[in-house]
Amino acid sequence: MITPVIISGGSGTRLWPLSRKARPKQFLNLINSSSIFQNTIQRLPQNIQSPIVVCNEDHRFLVAEQLREINCATSGIILEPTAKNTAPAITLAALKLSKNNQNDPILLVLPADHSIEDIRSFHSAIEIGKDLAMKNKLITFGIQPTSPDTGYGYIEANIDNNNPYSKIKSFNEKPNEKIANTYFKSGRYLWNSGMFMFKCSVFLKELEKFQPKILDACKKSFAKELQDHDFIRLINNEFLKCPNLSVDYAVMENTSNSFVIPLDANWSDIGSWDSLMKSKSKDSFGNAIDGDVVLQDVENSFIYSSNRLISAVGVKNLIVVDTSDALLVLDKSNSQNVKDIVSKLQRSNRPELSDNRKVFRPWGYFDSIDIGKTFQVKRICVKPGEKISLQKHRHRSEHWVVVSGIGKITCGNEIFNLKENESTYIPKGEIHRLENDGDINLEIIEIQTGDYLGEDDIIRFEDDYQRD
Repeated sequence: MITPVIISGGSGTRLWPLSRKARPKQFLNLINSSSIFQNTIQRLPQNIQSPIVVCNEDHRFLVAEQLREINCATSGIILEPTAKNTAPAITLAALKLSKNNQNDPILLVLPADHSIEDIRSFHSAIEIGKDLAMKNKLITFGIQPTSPDTGYGYIEANIDNNNPYSKIKSFNEKPNEKIANTYFKSGRYLWNSGMFMFKCSVFLKELEKFQPKILDACKKSFAKELQDHDFIRLINNEFLKCPNLSVDYAVMENTSNSFVIPLDANWSDIGSWDSLMKSKSKDSFGNAIDGDVVLQDVENSFIYSSNRLISAVGVKNLIVVDTSDALLVLDKSNSQNVKDIVSKLQRSNRPELSDNRKVFRPWGYFDSIDIGKTFQVKRICVKPGEKISLQKHRHRSEHWVVVSGIGKITCGNEIFNLKENESTYIPKGEIHRLENDGDINLEIIEIQTGDYLGEDDIIRFEDDYQRD
């Protein structure tokens, strides 16, 4: 039986400012009304096992919530304490599945942040991969290149159009423009999709042969079962010793048993604003727009507005991305270089790299409407049946005004309800909690006042989500 392994550790820096550390591209609705992560699961064949997801600790509630939204059961959510690349991530999934399954499942390894439009071709490739995996082959899926793109790695293979798969000759890193043109013209190269298929036992055997340190570190990370509902936690200090390697370097480049299945399915890794634009419908002038946008004499541009009107006149070949706290403007030809801006922001320790103004929590979200030296105004939404932690603050007081729903308030020794247009005051140092026992969203306006307003000024006493 096939078990999907969804690798969801990517940061999506080239899609900044929409993709942020706290909510990277795989959790955004960039293509349609579902997130890219949800699309990855929704396009899976019907007759396979529930997926196992590998993600980092900070994204665990995003993964759980997005699985719940599409009513998807899971074989587990493995939480990496730090990103160690794809070889350790796949190893963790293989060890977990082989421990609980005596039938030696076939792993279908899929990045969580890709787009595939031709589902039928994708499913056909999976069936070919399943047959090869049953014969103990290690399979990757290579994308038929449509251009000499420098943003992808390449796979060299003895491609035979009469054969649905080929023996792999080599893996090649992202090339420069000259080499990419040579690859493209030769007809012997495919884009490296980062999708794989193999039996648990076969992968672990090859890993033990070529990278025993990865296998040893991952086994020790699982030495003690630490399961919290669907979350599978590791022994952190053991996992931190694990080498940081991709599965290409660790296994696929070294084994003599690797094959590639060419895939022509309108695939994209959505790795840049330019590649995202290609997946969008366009007007007669080649423009793709998203949000409230008005154009005049604009050509071949992508304009994205998250919350306000954008107007553009007399420009071409531009990408404009506007969020509540950051604006990106670039020439389309520089789409791959957004990562350089991200690096500059990292060196300056800019908060815009991590969170949007709207910050999601397992209980809902908050939106920072305004902030000054000694005050901050937030709009807070608590989902039905959810509640914030029982907590207090050292440096700030809070005023709460209910604008929708009914809030159950804990303030010191008092517990009471607040209806729409009612308010309360939470003094500095007072233990408090906000709950939503209703069946609609609870929305409040929170006004904070104090000498320090950071999110780390929270002392938690009880928390349904086991946060520190």
